[in-house]
Amino acid sequence: MKAGIIGGAGYTAGELIRLLLNHPEAELTFVNSESNAGNRLSDVHTDLIGETDMRFTAELPLDSVDVLFLCSGHGQSSQFWAEHSRPEGLKVIDLAQDFRDEHDGYVYGLPELNGLRIASASSVANPGCFATALQLGLLPLASAGLLQSDVNITALTGSTGAGVKPSATTHFSWRDNNLSVYKAFTHQHLAEIARSLRSLQPSFSAEQLYFVPMRGDFPRGIFATITTDCPLSPEEATDLYRKFYADSAFTIVTDKAISLKQVVNTNKAVIALDKHGKKLLVTVAIDNLLKGASGQAVHNMNLMLGLDESAGLRLKPQAF
Repeated sequence: MKAGIIGGAGYTAGELIRLLLNHPEAELTFVNSESNAGNRLSDVHTDLIGETDMRFTAELPLDSVDVLFLCSGHGQSSQFWAEHSRPEGLKVIDLAQDFRDEHDGYVYGLPELNGLRIASASSVANPGCFATALQLGLLPLASAGLLQSDVNITALTGSTGAGVKPSATTHFSWRDNNLSVYKAFTHQHLAEIARSLRSLQPSFSAEQLYFVPMRGDFPRGIFATITTDCPLSPEEATDLYRKFYADSAFTIVTDKAISLKQVVNTNKAVIALDKHGKKLLVTVAIDNLLKGASGQAVHNMNLMLGLDESAGLRLKPQAF
């Protein structure tokens, strides 16, 4: 199976390259980056030193691959297809937000929600990183029609979530030993979260979501806490979540307290539950670059091509 990447210089592309180079069924054919054409991949993604001698290209040999990953910025995927013809039979996985509303025949690429649809799709829109973590924390409740009150969410993300281009809030001297809130109640991932929850619980309203994103002083990962009213006992809630994710290759429900390092460098989502009075606390941890982006994209590729869904994704967590 031959794969190509458009927009190869960013963090998500770097992780995707690493995964595809080590995937047992994949052959990475080209990585497009006009600004880096001719440079070695390892000149930009220095963790690839000794892993590959491939170079970036400005060419677009779309007819030479079976699957194409779009890793360019938001809005650029739509523009790309307006300017280029898509070869017949080419499967596409878009990591931007352009097609997450499923227009133009795209399927929303959250395997725990749409696994069967993804398996028969030719075009998949990869979810956002926050959207992945928060949906995984809420989908079981929506499936049981239990999202009947406000949902209060606080989630911290690592600096890589802001992308590779430097900014004032990713500078080490500002980010280190610091926390800050951004886009409170207005984050762009709220739309896709609400759509997915309504697909399971039509009565759910986006106005029930109160999401406060925070910048963490670490490079990668998302750690989210979600609280909402829930009539279930702790045992019933745990049973609901475990049954919902019983067939999931990467989402794990545990009865122990969780930490971010359990998931960093993996495609896992780890979920823990706690109950206090009528309030259910759902804690979720993922790696924003893997489960929240490139790892999930490879998971979607595996499903689309009929491969073992965990192929190339059995990764060791950072742990310490």
